Amino acid sequence: MTTPPPPWALLSELTHACPLHCGYCSNPLELTRRSRELNAAQWADVFRQAADLGVLHTHLSGGEPLLRRDLEIITQAAVEAGLYTQLVTSGVGLSAQRLDALVRAGLHSVQLSVQHSDPARSDEIAGHQAYQAKREAASLVKERKLPLGINVVLHRHNLDALDFLLELAVDWHADRIELANTQFYGWGLLNRSALMPSREQLAAATRTVERWRQRLAGALEITWVVPDYFSGTPKPCMGGWGAVSLTVAPDGTVLPCPAAAALPGLDPPNVIDRSLRWIWSDSPAFNAYRGTDWMAPPCRSCEHRTVDFGGCRCQAHALTGDAGRTDPACSLSPDHPELVALTRPGTPPPELIPRRPRRGETWS
Repeated sequence: MTTPPPPWALLSELTHACPLHCGYCSNPLELTRRSRELNAAQWADVFRQAADLGVLHTHLSGGEPLLRRDLEIITQAAVEAGLYTQLVTSGVGLSAQRLDALVRAGLHSVQLSVQHSDPARSDEIAGHQAYQAKREAASLVKERKLPLGINVVLHRHNLDALDFLLELAVDWHADRIELANTQFYGWGLLNRSALMPSREQLAAATRTVERWRQRLAGALEITWVVPDYFSGTPKPCMGGWGAVSLTVAPDGTVLPCPAAAALPGLDPPNVIDRSLRWIWSDSPAFNAYRGTDWMAPPCRSCEHRTVDFGGCRCQAHALTGDAGRTDPACSLSPDHPELVALTRPGTPPPELIPRRPRRGETWS
């Protein structure tokens, strides 16, 4: 077995707890309880191992990482390990005092989620009165001269507001905006019919993005990718399964991508039991879909097999029940017609099911 090149990115899911209830959330339906989360010392060990493995960058994410009272300690541990740190947050709870403490801990940058440009619509999608907290968080970040990225998960309920969302990014002095069309995993998959945009919406949004790119001429970095449900071309799963990044879930489970926990039989390892180096190089979970040997037709003989690696394994499983099949997003997949049928949203769409903790569990 060929030793894979080292990863460069780590998604650190510090908690699944979150004050928001976004129906597009891609976290698993079965969330990790707070009592099972890694403690700060365990995260520090993860960061040291990751840096030794070759990782350069970590997203401190969730859920909402600000709900970790030890976030400053965790951030400092990542920085001391030599990792570039980015806080991925809803902005809820990011006070001046909290941000100053994180800056002292060495935090390098912040990515802020935004649900809509209209405050009422934003709060409606988030299931929480959070818009004002986001605006204030953006101001605090820029006052401290940290790089600010804005992440907008796009769907049929906010695609038509793309002009205003880009204006918001400019007004809030963001350095980058990521226009991330919904990934249909977790709650997003549960709400797929309610979230699915129309082809007309996507075509208009694509024109809007190009217009803004020309208008801003590089002053704001705009990341935009047409969702592969519509493109006919699959994207390589996280740059290739087990190729460039790894995810550590709140309880220490290590995954090739955040959605892989849903794959049956994967048996992902845990960093409490095994070293990150062994997990990356030798674990069956990380080697399951590496390279091209696992592929079946039509991928096995396709000239693009080393470019898209058969597409997303989690999407293939979600749509066909078999993680080893060609991603139906590919126009060459025998399952592609069924996916195309899913891109014709019903009228009216069903209501969004909000992301909630399990009965009897609180996230405060």
